[in-house]
Amino acid sequence: MSVPQTVDAGTASAKGRRRLGPLVAALAGGALIASGAWFALSGPFAGRAADTPARPAAATALAQVARGTLSARTMENGTLGYAGDYQVVNKAGGTVTGLPAVGQVIGQGRVLYRVDGKPVVLLRGEVPVYRDLSWGTQGVDVRQLNTALVDLGYATDDEIDPDSDYFGRQTYYAVKELQEKVGLAETGNLALGQAVFVPAGRIRITKIIAVPGGMAAAGSVVVRTSSTAREVTVELSASRQSEVATGDKVTITLPNGRTTPGVVSSVGKVAVKADSGTTVDVRIRPLKQRVTGQLDQAPVQVSIVTDTVEDVLSVPVNALLALAGGGYAVEVVAADGGHRLIPVKTGLFDDSAGKVEVAGDGLTAGQNIVVPGT
Repeated sequence: MSVPQTVDAGTASAKGRRRLGPLVAALAGGALIASGAWFALSGPFAGRAADTPARPAAATALAQVARGTLSARTMENGTLGYAGDYQVVNKAGGTVTGLPAVGQVIGQGRVLYRVDGKPVVLLRGEVPVYRDLSWGTQGVDVRQLNTALVDLGYATDDEIDPDSDYFGRQTYYAVKELQEKVGLAETGNLALGQAVFVPAGRIRITKIIAVPGGMAAAGSVVVRTSSTAREVTVELSASRQSEVATGDKVTITLPNGRTTPGVVSSVGKVAVKADSGTTVDVRIRPLKQRVTGQLDQAPVQVSIVTDTVEDVLSVPVNALLALAGGGYAVEVVAADGGHRLIPVKTGLFDDSAGKVEVAGDGLTAGQNIVVPGT
């Protein structure tokens, strides 16, 4: 049985139209069997409601035509973890004398590791440290240092403009306060190797690369980290990339069975070949971070809302009756018990709710319709 993909343009929005899947087709077929007949619309019966003395041969039940909002969704498998993957590159020379532990969370301004007993401080910034920073230097790296010093409270934004890329008097005094706090010599200049910049204010240690007692070679990776923000990653088939967009609403089903809302934060543009085929990464931000717990690389299910229509009529998918001449109808039960068929045009399908958008002459909200019995 061929199933139409959408309705005409007036019934629902153009975005997100999808074919009925095997489950939906089976449900429609089930409604047909439950009604005990195939109905063909032709002659005077075509295009209008018609009374029918149909007596079901199988058990049936009643549902109602509803009016409201309907959403189309795609169900995907995902992986729950932490956002970001940052490698901390060492710039200090000497012997590694202190390292964090896997899973440890470290905030900006704290000691991340030690070389020759001296602390290396974590600061937030996109540009990796590559030179000494001292009075009179200028650049993007100085700007992110100024921003970090203000964020940490070593200066106010009246004393240091966080957007300034100049290392001036107030930056000098703020660096001295930072050095005093962490146990470095109070020079007022940030020497290469005293700090590392990572694009997150708080990081979580995911892997230790360096070895205690080993040489801290300049340019070597000490640890790998992530942010502390929770994130779900979905490997979406590249052929379905256009169905998902940044900002789409999501429902995440956690390993414990609980559900929590989320939103698509990014959709990959570069396809990657994998065992399951060619995919793009879809990143999802849970809106209730605490509900997701602390599991890392945990399997989850994701229901992504790909389209929404408002103020439309909908019926259970299994209320659809396939017509011999093509198309669909629903069987309406009047208050006096009489049955009649109303031809309908289908619109958006909400597979997760088992509902479909419909439009047809004489179809109104609150009407009783026939569905297969349980």
